[in-house]
Amino acid sequence: MHLATVAKTSQIFAPLDPGFLPPVLWNRQYIADVKVSGRGVPLVLGLERENGLVSRCETTVDRNGGPQTLRYVERLVKFLLWARGGWKLYVGGPRAIGDFLKGQYSTRGKRAFDVDMMTRAYAQPFRVVVCNAGKVPAAREPDQSAGGHLRGCRIGFDLGASDYKVAAVIDGEAVFTEEVPWDPKSKSDPDYHFHHVASALHRAAAHLPRVDAIGGSSAGVIVDNEIRIASLLRAIPRQRYAEAAKLFKRLQKLWNVPMVVMNDGDVTALAGALSLRRKGMLGIAMGSSEAAGFIDRQGCIRGWLNELAFAPVDYNPKAPPDEWSKDRGVGAMYFSQQAVNKLLPAAKIGVPPEMGLPERLKAVQDLMKKGDTRAAKIYETIGVYLGYSLPYYLEFYDCQNVLLLGRVTTGQGGDLLLARARKVLQAEFPEVARRLKLEVPDEKSRRVGQAVAAASLPQVPH
Repeated sequence: MHLATVAKTSQIFAPLDPGFLPPVLWNRQYIADVKVSGRGVPLVLGLERENGLVSRCETTVDRNGGPQTLRYVERLVKFLLWARGGWKLYVGGPRAIGDFLKGQYSTRGKRAFDVDMMTRAYAQPFRVVVCNAGKVPAAREPDQSAGGHLRGCRIGFDLGASDYKVAAVIDGEAVFTEEVPWDPKSKSDPDYHFHHVASALHRAAAHLPRVDAIGGSSAGVIVDNEIRIASLLRAIPRQRYAEAAKLFKRLQKLWNVPMVVMNDGDVTALAGALSLRRKGMLGIAMGSSEAAGFIDRQGCIRGWLNELAFAPVDYNPKAPPDEWSKDRGVGAMYFSQQAVNKLLPAAKIGVPPEMGLPERLKAVQDLMKKGDTRAAKIYETIGVYLGYSLPYYLEFYDCQNVLLLGRVTTGQGGDLLLARARKVLQAEFPEVARRLKLEVPDEKSRRVGQAVAAASLPQVPH
């Protein structure tokens, strides 16, 4: 199977990126070839994360292996790691495939970045366990829902890079909200973060007859109410990071009520779900990077990693690498300001070298307002990226709603992006187009704020 052969199956090409190779097409072609060959054998992947939770993925691979099979399983594992998260990978299938993945996902392997990040996120050395398919643990997802609990007197907070928000909420209605500027990125003392949030909680509590629960939203990787990776703590010295990471547990001990804190992407999706009164929602924010959150069909947050900025969406071996992970074809380069910047040369739009990414996006937005066809090609290209990536995302996220947010999706360019994505879905994936609601926030969906949605995270015993 040749890359060019798969690329030719695309009906709609990305105007500024003719080499774009959607995983959904490549993978479907691989599975079809394996089925025809008669050499298919089961491959079961399991990812264990905090508290013994396990996500599973079952697929079919060619028992003879080969370059295409190894590429298929390596990219699949990469996506699962950043969508689900985990510190232990079970590979149940052919030994050669397991040994290959064990070498790739090691401290000295090609995916050392991913190994390091998972080790930091879950405070456990990352491991690959090669075994028979029957030895992969059964799936075990959270049995307690997080999100959508509106009864009672609650406090919600949302921690951002330049400000934080807090809300006092009674039966789902905010009776007090406050937005306070702060500078967490430059502070090296964990007490700075603690005292800011603690004082905000006390101010909110003054507007409630009692406090039944506290919920929070924060940028970064949050696992078991601990901050494992976050830019908010970038100035904290290594010797005090463990103390800073336990900020929320320290607060919970102070208040002695149920507390749940989750990644801001998940809480954004929850806010959209509560406002639109829908369940089964994937939220995708196209800002400085790609952020994502997921609410299942029962209206619950699963606690998955959902860091789709590092998940592959392009199998073109010549795709540009991400600056941080050094991997090629990952989401940050396709659904963010970085995507706009990447496409500027192909669009023949020149900008000063010293211009930052937000300013470059604004320059393209200004060109769109003037009817510049070069700028339009950038948005059309990102729309094609999205149209081919959504069906791939939906193979891992069982949902019927996608909410698009972020500066890249605003204005005339955002409308064009959305229209092109819908065109791809209708032409290539009509079954997805029929069931998927793809939209951007309106005033109705903004009604429930991030802090108010966060307040609904904890479940309070009756």
